[in-house]
Amino acid sequence: MSAAEKTSPDKLSIVVFSGEFDRIHYALVMAAAAVASNTPVTLFFTMWAGRALEAPLADGRPAWTRLKCSDGRTAMEMDDGFKARGIGSFEDLLEACVALGVTVMVCEMGVKALGMDPDGLRPDVPIARGGVVTFLADASRTGAMLFV
Repeated sequence: MSAAEKTSPDKLSIVVFSGEFDRIHYALVMAAAAVASNTPVTLFFTMWAGRALEAPLADGRPAWTRLKCSDGRTAMEMDDGFKARGIGSFEDLLEACVALGVTVMVCEMGVKALGMDPDGLRPDVPIARGGVVTFLADASRTGAMLFV
Protein backbone atom coordinates (compact mmCIF):
# COMPACT_ATOMS: atom_id res chain seq x y z
CA MET A 1 0.00 0.00 0.00
CA SER A 2 1.40 3.40 -0.99
CA ALA A 3 1.53 6.45 1.29
CA ALA A 4 -1.25 8.07 -0.79
CA GLU A 5 -3.52 5.07 -0.27
CA LYS A 6 -2.97 5.21 3.49
CA THR A 7 -3.89 8.88 3.76
CA SER A 8 -6.59 9.23 1.13
CA PRO A 9 -10.16 9.47 2.39
CA ASP A 10 -12.43 6.54 1.65
CA LYS A 11 -15.16 8.96 0.55
CA LEU A 12 -15.47 12.64 -0.33
CA SER A 13 -18.58 14.55 0.77
CA ILE A 14 -18.88 18.07 -0.65
CA VAL A 15 -21.36 20.66 0.61
CA VAL A 16 -21.98 22.97 -2.37
CA PHE A 17 -23.40 26.10 -0.74
CA SER A 18 -22.11 28.99 -2.85
CA GLY A 19 -24.25 30.20 -5.70
CA GLU A 20 -21.23 31.45 -7.67
CA PHE A 21 -20.64 29.64 -10.94
CA ASP A 22 -16.86 29.29 -10.54
CA ARG A 23 -17.17 27.74 -7.08
CA ILE A 24 -19.81 25.25 -8.21
CA HIS A 25 -17.71 24.46 -11.29
CA TYR A 26 -14.73 23.69 -9.06
CA ALA A 27 -16.85 21.44 -6.83
CA LEU A 28 -17.66 19.47 -10.00
CA VAL A 29 -13.93 19.37 -10.88
CA MET A 30 -13.10 17.95 -7.44
CA ALA A 31 -15.94 15.43 -7.59
CA ALA A 32 -15.01 14.20 -11.08
CA ALA A 33 -11.33 13.88 -10.16
CA ALA A 34 -12.07 12.03 -6.92
CA VAL A 35 -14.51 9.55 -8.44
CA ALA A 36 -12.15 8.98 -11.40
CA SER A 37 -9.53 8.08 -8.75
CA ASN A 38 -11.87 5.49 -7.21
CA THR A 39 -13.04 7.65 -4.32
CA PRO A 40 -16.84 7.72 -3.96
CA VAL A 41 -18.32 11.23 -3.88
CA THR A 42 -21.52 12.89 -2.74
CA LEU A 43 -22.28 16.45 -3.85
CA PHE A 44 -24.80 18.09 -1.49
CA PHE A 45 -26.28 21.16 -3.19
CA THR A 46 -27.97 23.58 -0.84
CA MET A 47 -29.22 27.15 -0.83
CA TRP A 48 -28.12 29.19 -3.88
CA ALA A 49 -26.05 26.34 -5.32
CA GLY A 50 -29.29 24.42 -5.83
CA ARG A 51 -30.18 26.91 -8.58
CA ALA A 52 -27.48 25.28 -10.73
CA LEU A 53 -29.57 22.11 -10.86
CA GLU A 54 -32.88 23.66 -11.81
CA ALA A 55 -34.48 22.50 -15.06
CA PRO A 56 -33.48 24.38 -18.23
CA LEU A 57 -34.89 27.87 -18.75
CA ALA A 58 -37.77 28.54 -21.14
CA ASP A 59 -35.28 29.40 -23.90
CA GLY A 60 -33.50 26.05 -23.45
CA ARG A 61 -30.40 27.40 -21.69
CA PRO A 62 -29.24 25.53 -18.58
CA ALA A 63 -30.31 27.27 -15.36
CA TRP A 64 -26.67 27.59 -14.23
CA THR A 65 -26.18 30.24 -16.94
CA ARG A 66 -27.98 32.70 -14.60
CA LEU A 67 -25.37 32.31 -11.88
CA LYS A 68 -22.92 35.06 -11.05
CA CYS A 69 -19.14 34.62 -10.94
CA SER A 70 -16.78 35.86 -8.26
CA ASP A 71 -14.94 38.06 -10.80
CA GLY A 72 -18.02 39.78 -12.26
CA ARG A 73 -18.23 37.83 -15.52
CA THR A 74 -21.33 35.92 -16.51
CA ALA A 75 -21.39 32.17 -16.10
CA MET A 76 -21.48 31.72 -19.88
CA GLU A 77 -18.44 33.98 -20.34
CA MET A 78 -16.47 32.04 -17.75
CA ASP A 79 -17.59 28.66 -19.09
CA ASP A 80 -16.68 29.68 -22.65
CA GLY A 81 -13.26 30.82 -21.38
CA PHE A 82 -12.73 27.47 -19.68
CA LYS A 83 -13.65 25.59 -22.86
CA ALA A 84 -11.28 27.77 -24.92
CA ARG A 85 -8.44 26.79 -22.54
CA GLY A 86 -9.23 23.08 -22.65
CA ILE A 87 -10.87 23.03 -19.21
CA GLY A 88 -14.00 20.96 -18.81
CA SER A 89 -17.22 22.89 -19.22
CA PHE A 90 -19.95 22.85 -16.60
CA GLU A 91 -22.06 20.48 -18.69
CA ASP A 92 -19.12 18.17 -19.43
CA LEU A 93 -18.18 17.96 -15.74
CA LEU A 94 -21.75 17.41 -14.58
CA GLU A 95 -22.22 14.72 -17.24
CA ALA A 96 -18.96 13.03 -16.17
CA CYS A 97 -20.02 13.10 -12.51
CA VAL A 98 -23.33 11.48 -13.36
CA ALA A 99 -21.70 8.87 -15.64
CA LEU A 100 -19.08 8.00 -13.02
CA GLY A 101 -21.62 7.51 -10.24
CA VAL A 102 -21.29 10.65 -8.12
CA THR A 103 -24.28 10.95 -5.81
CA VAL A 104 -25.97 14.29 -6.41
CA MET A 105 -28.15 15.34 -3.50
CA VAL A 106 -30.28 18.48 -3.19
CA CYS A 107 -31.12 19.80 0.25
CA GLU A 108 -34.85 19.92 0.87
CA MET A 109 -34.43 22.85 3.27
CA GLY A 110 -32.51 24.84 0.65
CA VAL A 111 -35.21 24.17 -1.94
CA LYS A 112 -37.89 25.38 0.49
CA ALA A 113 -35.87 28.38 1.69
CA LEU A 114 -35.48 29.71 -1.86
CA GLY A 115 -39.02 28.87 -2.92
CA MET A 116 -37.76 26.54 -5.64
CA ASP A 117 -40.07 24.02 -7.27
CA PRO A 118 -38.96 20.62 -5.89
CA ASP A 119 -40.15 19.02 -9.13
CA GLY A 120 -38.38 21.63 -11.26
CA LEU A 121 -34.90 20.10 -11.16
CA ARG A 122 -32.89 18.78 -14.10
CA PRO A 123 -34.41 15.60 -15.49
CA ASP A 124 -31.03 14.40 -16.85
CA VAL A 125 -29.37 14.28 -13.42
CA PRO A 126 -30.43 11.58 -10.93
CA ILE A 127 -30.98 13.70 -7.85
CA ALA A 128 -31.35 12.25 -4.38
CA ARG A 129 -33.45 14.38 -2.10
CA GLY A 130 -32.78 14.71 1.55
CA GLY A 131 -31.70 17.05 4.25
CA VAL A 132 -28.66 17.57 6.38
CA VAL A 133 -29.36 14.40 8.36
CA THR A 134 -29.50 12.37 5.13
CA PHE A 135 -26.24 13.93 3.93
CA LEU A 136 -24.45 13.32 7.22
CA ALA A 137 -25.68 9.71 7.32
CA ASP A 138 -24.28 9.28 3.79
CA ALA A 139 -20.84 10.62 4.78
CA SER A 140 -18.05 8.34 5.96
CA ARG A 141 -16.35 8.49 9.34
CA THR A 142 -12.98 8.11 7.61
CA GLY A 143 -13.86 10.29 4.64
CA ALA A 144 -13.30 13.95 3.95
CA MET A 145 -15.90 16.71 3.98
CA LEU A 146 -15.50 19.97 2.08
CA PHE A 147 -17.62 23.11 2.13
CA VAL A 148 -17.66 25.12 -1.13
